[in-house]
Parts: sequence; C-alpha cells; structure tokens
Amino acid sequence: MAAAALSRRSNQARSRALVKTVCYRLFMFVITAAVAFLVTGAASEALSIGVATNLLKTGTYYAYERAWAHVTWGTR
Repeated sequence: MAAAALSRRSNQARSRALVKTVCYRLFMFVITAAVAFLVTGAASEALSIGVATNLLKTGTYYAYERAWAHVTWGTR
C-alpha cells in the first residue's frame, strides 16, 4: 500500500512548482529580512541573513514540493 501511495505521476508541471517556489521564497525573504532588521537594526546584516537563508530554503522547498506531488495519500 505504501509503494502505491508514492507511485503516481505528479499532477502539476515542474514549471508550476518552480513558479510557486520562487513566489513563496520572495515573500519569505521579505519577512526574514524584516525580522532580521528588527533584531539587528542593520539593513546590510538583515539583507545578508535574508539572502543566505532564502537561497538554502528555496532549494529545499522545491524538492519538498516535488516529492509531495507524487504522494497519493490523502487525495481522491
């Protein structure tokens, strides 16, 4: 049963997942940089923190989204 839940094809195009990833990460970048600025009080540090964390998180989110696109559990 578990193998069947992971065997279906994705129901969304890779380009859709990529666009969703980029839009989400841009939104998260703004939030991360704003919080970092409130904590550090320095715009350059806030931007550095925002860029570093969001570059890493963009790749991991895309991989996560693509993996879940192949899981049938909880879908009809």
